[in-house]
Amino acid sequence: MSNGEKLSQFTPPAFRPEIIAEHLRSAYWIEAMDLDQDGRIEFIGHGMSLDEIYSFRKERGDETIWRKHLVASGVNMPVGMDQADITGNGYPDLIVCYDLYGEAGTFKDPSPDGGKIDWLENPGATSSSAARWNRHYIGQVPAAHRVKIGHFTQTERLEVLCFPIVSCSGTHGVLDITLFTQPDDVYNAESWPSTVIDNSYFRFVHGVEKHSDLIPGSNLDSVIVSSDEGVTWLFYNEWEKIWRKVPIGSGEFSQIDRTHFKGTGDADVGRIGGDRFAYVAAIEPFHGNTVAVYVKDGSAGTGQTRWQRHVLDIYSEPNSLGESPGHSVLCADFDGDGDDEFLVGLRGPHPWQGVLYYKAVDIAKGAFTKWKVGTESVARIIAGDFSGSGRIDFATIGYSIKNYYEAPNPKIVLYHNLIGEDR
Repeated sequence: MSNGEKLSQFTPPAFRPEIIAEHLRSAYWIEAMDLDQDGRIEFIGHGMSLDEIYSFRKERGDETIWRKHLVASGVNMPVGMDQADITGNGYPDLIVCYDLYGEAGTFKDPSPDGGKIDWLENPGATSSSAARWNRHYIGQVPAAHRVKIGHFTQTERLEVLCFPIVSCSGTHGVLDITLFTQPDDVYNAESWPSTVIDNSYFRFVHGVEKHSDLIPGSNLDSVIVSSDEGVTWLFYNEWEKIWRKVPIGSGEFSQIDRTHFKGTGDADVGRIGGDRFAYVAAIEPFHGNTVAVYVKDGSAGTGQTRWQRHVLDIYSEPNSLGESPGHSVLCADFDGDGDDEFLVGLRGPHPWQGVLYYKAVDIAKGAFTKWKVGTESVARIIAGDFSGSGRIDFATIGYSIKNYYEAPNPKIVLYHNLIGEDR
């Protein structure tokens, strides 16, 4: 079958945008969770310029308006976030890294006292929706930028992986990748036990995506890391009792003389049929302009596979800071055919703003077709069945950081999946 014949069989993507919040004072991160386990999804959002974290939900009896509630305040410069049931009471809690560069630090010179990590205790269904969440300290890693919670080396206790973005020894210095382990008493522990799992490989980490089904024969979580080194699969080998780093691709190098950035900014893993690790989609380099996919070139198991890079698109020229609009990548099976599509989020400015939807035409050749499915600024994309339709929706938050890049009227937007629906 030719690529043209394959294209004619595709169902074009269709998403209906619903604005959850707009005119945000600051915008950067979004999560989705059923806070009180009543079967309805709420969204958590925050920016880096304010010390506040909010939930957005529709109250029963009023399904037309999203209400905003303050979850936590005093969280100076919150950055990355993740979620898990830390208390074991059935309600999802939050973890957040904040105070990115410390009181007197900067991007180029982060303070050793910056980069704190807290977990926020969900008050549960018995509490008022206006209740603040109790904060509990986990630990500190200078310039902590991404945190992921899961089971990375064992399944008895939750673990938090923390990735700084820059090093105190220099912007592109080697980073301490740190693992925190849940203590016996999560409520009263002064901090969580920690160990540095790697301090000799990663530099300038920007994107980290967690997956629970990539390690053959294992139930452990692993992560796809986007950094100066490009795209790397990082996981713990429970049989060898060591951490493994599997390079997927080295990323973008052609712009380094102008931008001073190289490698990869964000990436995710896509499934094709029965192959869970069929391709990796990426935006390159840091805050980059290049959309690339890595596909397998021959196969001898994932650990030995060679990957071939295909450039799909280049969006805009780098600005005076050496940056471009690309910020977020996410893979999911939006059309329900068993193959993952992927989304790319562009933060702006216009016309380089919005969400692009890519569909594989011939994965062996790295051939994809695309549609634009959103026009709002994007810092982060998340996916899930948020509307209860049985299809995978997605949601975005705009990008607005004071004195850095501020999108006009940043929004939180839910995109309802209408693919295959009669309209």
